[in-house]
Amino acid sequence: MDNQVYFHRGKTRVEINLLYLNDSLIAVNKPAGLPSLPDGYNLNAPHLKSLLEPVYGRLWIVHRLDRDTSGVVLLARSAQAHRELNSRFEQHQVVKRYHAVVCGCPEWEEKEVRLPLRPDGDRRHRTIVDEQRGKPSITEFHLLRSLGLYALVEASPHTGRTHQIRAHLAAIGLPILGDTLYGGQAGLFTSMIKPGFTCGSQKECALIERCALHAFSIDLPQPASAENLRLEAPYPKDFKAALRMLQRYPN
Repeated sequence: MDNQVYFHRGKTRVEINLLYLNDSLIAVNKPAGLPSLPDGYNLNAPHLKSLLEPVYGRLWIVHRLDRDTSGVVLLARSAQAHRELNSRFEQHQVVKRYHAVVCGCPEWEEKEVRLPLRPDGDRRHRTIVDEQRGKPSITEFHLLRSLGLYALVEASPHTGRTHQIRAHLAAIGLPILGDTLYGGQAGLFTSMIKPGFTCGSQKECALIERCALHAFSIDLPQPASAENLRLEAPYPKDFKAALRMLQRYPN
C-alpha cells in the first residue's frame, strides 16, 4: 500500500505525509491550505478526509485543524476507535502542542492564559474574549526561542475553543505572524529582515504568508490499549524557511 497521498493545488503537487498507521487510527501531517472537512462554500474542493479515504478506507475525523494550520491530525479507522478517541479527548487524556511564530517577543518564559472566549463574537466572525458570555478557556504558553522582533512559542490548549490559540495570543499582544484576522503581520519577506537584500526586477516571494501555526505533537493513550503514543509532525517548508531566516538575521 502506498503510504503517501498527493493532491494538486494549481500546478503544484502537494504531499500528505503519513506519521502513524495501525488498525485503529491514522495520523498525518496536514499541509497548510487543505481543509480537514468539506468547505461549505465549495463542497467539491479537496479536503483531508476525501483524499485519504480512497487509500485507507472509511475514516472518521477525530479533531480538526484550521485550513491554514499545518501539523498532526488524527483520524479513526472504525466507529469504535472513533468513540474511544473522542472519549480520550473528552477526559483530557490527550496533550496537544502547537508551535507558533508570533509578532513580538514575550518577557516571560512560561505563561498560562485564562480568558473566556466566545466564537463568532464580532462582525468578522472572530473568537473574542468575553467575560460575561465567553466559555472558560485555558492555554499554557512556553517561550521556545527569541527571534528579535518575533518569537517561537509553544502553546498547549487545555480547552478546545474555536481559534483558541490565535485569540489568546492576540489578547496578550502577541498575534501570530500571518494571522491578519487577529492582528498579525501579513507575512514575512527576506527583504524585511536581511540588510541589503533585493530581488532586482523579480517579484519577491514570501517566506511565509499564511498563519504561522503548526500542530507539532500529540500525546494520547491508544484505542483498545494502555500504551501511550506520542506523534510529532516535522515543520513544513514555509515554517522552516521563516525560522531559518529569523534566526540568521534577528532584528
